[in-house]
Amino acid sequence: MSLSRQVFLGLIAVALTTACETATTTEPSAAFLQARTRASTAPREWRSYLGDNAVSHRSPLTEIDKANVDRLEVAWTYDAGGLPEGGGTQIQTTPLIVKGVLYGVSPSLRLFAIDASTGEELWSFEPDDEGPSFAQTRGLTYWADGDDERIFFGAGPLLNAVDAKTGRLVPGFAEDGVLDLRDGLGREVRSDDMMGVVLSTPAAAFEDLLLVGGRVNEAAGAAPGHVRAFDARTGEMRWIFHTIPQPGEPGHETWPKDAWKTFGGANAWAGISIDEERGLAFVPTGSAAPDFFGGDRAGDNLFANSLIALDARTGERRWHYQFVRHDLWDRDLPSPPNLVEVERNGRRIAAVAQTTKTGHTFVFDRETGEPLVPIEEVPVGPDAIEGEAPAKTQPLSMAPPPFVRQGFTIDDIEGRTAELHAAALQRAQPLRIGGPFEPPSPEGTVLMPGTDGGAEWGGSAWDGESGLLFVNGNQIASIVQMLEIEPDQAMSPGIAYVYLCASCHGLDMKGDGGSIPSLVGVGDRLGPIQLYDIIMQGRGRMPGFGSLLEWWQAGALAGWLYLADADDAPSTWASQATNETTFVNAGYQDFLDADGVPVTKPPWGTLTAIDLNAQNIRWQVPLGDYPVVLESGRKGLGAQNYGGPVLTASGLLFIAATPDAKMRAFDSASGRVLWETDLPAPGFATPATYEADGRQFVVIAAGGGKLQTPSGSMYVAFSLPRAADVATAQDDRT
Repeated sequence: MSLSRQVFLGLIAVALTTACETATTTEPSAAFLQARTRASTAPREWRSYLGDNAVSHRSPLTEIDKANVDRLEVAWTYDAGGLPEGGGTQIQTTPLIVKGVLYGVSPSLRLFAIDASTGEELWSFEPDDEGPSFAQTRGLTYWADGDDERIFFGAGPLLNAVDAKTGRLVPGFAEDGVLDLRDGLGREVRSDDMMGVVLSTPAAAFEDLLLVGGRVNEAAGAAPGHVRAFDARTGEMRWIFHTIPQPGEPGHETWPKDAWKTFGGANAWAGISIDEERGLAFVPTGSAAPDFFGGDRAGDNLFANSLIALDARTGERRWHYQFVRHDLWDRDLPSPPNLVEVERNGRRIAAVAQTTKTGHTFVFDRETGEPLVPIEEVPVGPDAIEGEAPAKTQPLSMAPPPFVRQGFTIDDIEGRTAELHAAALQRAQPLRIGGPFEPPSPEGTVLMPGTDGGAEWGGSAWDGESGLLFVNGNQIASIVQMLEIEPDQAMSPGIAYVYLCASCHGLDMKGDGGSIPSLVGVGDRLGPIQLYDIIMQGRGRMPGFGSLLEWWQAGALAGWLYLADADDAPSTWASQATNETTFVNAGYQDFLDADGVPVTKPPWGTLTAIDLNAQNIRWQVPLGDYPVVLESGRKGLGAQNYGGPVLTASGLLFIAATPDAKMRAFDSASGRVLWETDLPAPGFATPATYEADGRQFVVIAAGGGKLQTPSGSMYVAFSLPRAADVATAQDDRT
């Protein structure tokens, strides 16, 4: 045997031995143990998704303060990788920091552990790829019992129990460490439902339980959004609360008789808050499916669009409040509520505060559900599409005042140029306008606030000392346009076009005659393979949909576009319908100009401080900017934003969330910007702040990928310069 062959076989043997040792190791690495020597105490780390089970978004740390925050610098970066060709991914994750180790997730849903003080990778875990490719996760769950420490990690419909020290699945949990959330719902998830149940927001850990909601499909045939608790050790289901009530359960009469067998939604996708002292879980739910049309789900549809107080140990309902009856506007409760204390008539009351997509703040007594703010019933617009039966009124909190604009008028249009203004006026001409509860319509209804709020999934930060609740909001309008279809069209490639493409190219497929091209006869210009590549990877200002579609779905859409002509456009479907028809929303459409900027008056995104004791707004400032607006020489107009704020005991609010790829620190007392810096990609996630190795860090996942921004894969941590580094710099200057 030649020497080179001996060396080659020897290298293979070493590699196989190393791989086997890595796969079977049950002990933490030396680097992991070393990272733990630099840990801080639990309150000074970030061991829960939004700071704690009360969802305070607050840290007691004070090293970084108003006097030195402008000296922050990059302490370390970590490239999580996982960016596909053409981008199209996001990182919405708020990492956990536990005992000196940071746990995060890549754009491709790879779980990793790194040294929280240096960014050095310690271990990595790749989940099974059984979920939809578009699954996102906004955070993780840490649970421990003595030496048994676990990270619970949702990847699509699968909840993985991972050893926090080694990155290995925990064999005693569910099926070899993996729990399939599609099981145990009381009925089969439909075979044509590509989503099922997706854990986009982490489970809430309480004692030995994991309280789980989940994201479900928002179209007809969705899975039910039941809330469940699982044993954190074994994965056994301990209780279930039916958000679509079954016979004999309260609320069953608010749905059609057999709705519990087939209807879906009413799901707790935004997360769950827990009052550990009282053993109460506060569960916010979303709308019933399908969104925007409820002709088949007559009634108020309890417990959709509700805040439900449950006994965290048993799942028994204590009280509930429904914010939207028979939802037609996708008015999900967008974030877990904050557990707060408010003063009323000289008495301090343990309360729960819920911000909404309509831009209102509701406050309730935690124990009784009694409203602690004035609430009035607002009439719903009288004209709804055929077969629809809206609730006559909807409740709105009257104080504090709404933190975003309410309703829409033609006078709200303010184009950035005369041409853009004229185009917006022309677009608005056939649309229905009115208040926040104007019903959807075939001609299109302007919804203000839009379908993404108001408040969004980033949630609010709470300061118990000042009584201030801090919330970032979107101040843009959406267009909800209903399309009449035959039932057998509901899963067709044409419907994929409606949801993904029509908001830009139009239901008639003709574009805008300018920057958005016509797709009528596109098969004469592009081949089916070219169309497939553009759908998956994007081109120019068009984003890729590779993270949203399976390959065969993209192929079907490409084939449909290749063969379609003007007679096949969705705008012709209603006139061709001959059988019983239903309605679907013609894609999510924000009311934007040709550059993707809102046509309404700025600010388009804001950060607001709400005084829950005085029931007023203390301050409000614009948040972020659109890159194209900055290029025109204007700034400070705000922008649509995703991801929430983090508050420190030193009076700083840290937030990214905006398409200009900035990270900012605000003075929580005044709203003044004290520091801002550039990120490698926009940080559409909530940051975390923690202490490690005796230093305070602020970390953000810069994943981009929304609002026409490039995708990224970096985690960036900031800290103050070390004293030794400052001294060295001073010596160098002298």
